[in-house]
Amino acid sequence: MNTTKTALVAGLILLAAIPAGAGGNKKKPPERALLEKMEAVPCGAKEKGVTGLGTPWGSAGITHVNNDEKLCPQYMVVTDDMEYHIRPTDKKHPMILPVGKEITFKIKNDHMILKVVEGDQKSMTYTVVAMKPTAGSSAEARDASSKFSNP
Repeated sequence: MNTTKTALVAGLILLAAIPAGAGGNKKKPPERALLEKMEAVPCGAKEKGVTGLGTPWGSAGITHVNNDEKLCPQYMVVTDDMEYHIRPTDKKHPMILPVGKEITFKIKNDHMILKVVEGDQKSMTYTVVAMKPTAGSSAEARDASSKFSNP
């Protein structure tokens, strides 16, 4: 009887010595979102010509410039509470993403590192150019604040 009490007390001491959160330092899972749409937006211009050669050429009337406006893909990524507008960081060889598909992503500074869920699971880096709360999340926030402000 005495040995069972000793074993029980020793077991309780060992149980109390192990912290409750041991092994709980796991990484946060990536967020899930939907690629809502893609737009081609101007992201720079390539100019070739002689306009920058100075006044002697300008006075002779040589002002021809070949302007090629460069277009980049810009995606709208929608989560439950945020809407992100992203552009590829690799502007020469942008990877085209499947619109309407689900992605997983993590945000580090101003970059979004994403993977297409049903794709090849390759990580791609995109620059976040705009963020805004979705209409549903702002309406919920207004409703919640009105509940607390009215007695």
